[in-house]
Amino acid sequence: MPLLLGFGLIYYQYTTLSEEELYKIKSCFEQADYFYIYLSLFIALFGYWARAYRWKYSLLHLGYQTDFKNDLMSVCVSYFMNLTIPRSGEITRAALLKKYENVPFDKGFGTIVAERIVDLLIFFLFVGLAFILQFEKLYGFIKEKIAFEKIMLYAGVGIIFSLLFLLIWIYAEWNIIKKLKNKLSGLIEGMLSILKMKDKWKYIFFSFFIWLSYLLMFYVTIFALPETTNISFDIVIMGFIFGSLAVGFTNGGLGAYPLAIAMIFSIYGISNDIGTAFGWLIWTSQTILTILLGLLSYAFLPLYNKK
Repeated sequence: MPLLLGFGLIYYQYTTLSEEELYKIKSCFEQADYFYIYLSLFIALFGYWARAYRWKYSLLHLGYQTDFKNDLMSVCVSYFMNLTIPRSGEITRAALLKKYENVPFDKGFGTIVAERIVDLLIFFLFVGLAFILQFEKLYGFIKEKIAFEKIMLYAGVGIIFSLLFLLIWIYAEWNIIKKLKNKLSGLIEGMLSILKMKDKWKYIFFSFFIWLSYLLMFYVTIFALPETTNISFDIVIMGFIFGSLAVGFTNGGLGAYPLAIAMIFSIYGISNDIGTAFGWLIWTSQTILTILLGLLSYAFLPLYNKK
């Protein structure tokens, strides 16, 4: 289903773009300065490395000294798997760690869940900063696209449903609610385990390093196209946030990533064809890197662990 959604978004983009816009996108690919694309890919490698290196601290906290090369290759395979089924990479990573390092699946998976919580918190910091800096611009865009009465209606419905959910969550005795509460308590426990970690400050440092590498990877790409070279850092952060959301909710951003970038860039007066071309440049190059590293790691893991 997620794959169908991705291909559906690609079809939607292709059919809604004019011939002139499609020609402009093709020209952007031909005339782009690929030095900055390759630089972006080089920076992306630091993100892979930092994620694997951060992982060792939570594994050490549990008493497992793992081989860094196995950790890194498992991370690469997990990124690749997320291109097929969203969030399947986390399960794959824990399974590979069990196979090659004999770390119990539940413990390995718990460290990965804790990572995701930390990543989510850092992402919210980016979101909060961006919306504070760009509140007027975003509010103006929403007001232009949606009538004020509808905004108030949606806000009212959202508040009602939130209160209803809160009441059900607190007072309902349904089995599904009990199961969700147990899952949530496990997530909280995983998060709190980071605070008890001996190397928690190193863990936090590498967590921020990962996200800064993601942001820098996105930022250097603006210099690949003449039309995006002079965009401000505020626009870069907004593009980065919406691009990250597209990746998180789909198969690695298939179809959704270029659409999200084009939409957010349009708020700042960047034409649809340039925003789309920029989105496809980043998504295509990063996806090729993910596929190559994932397949190579999957092939080398059994060879490296022959013994």
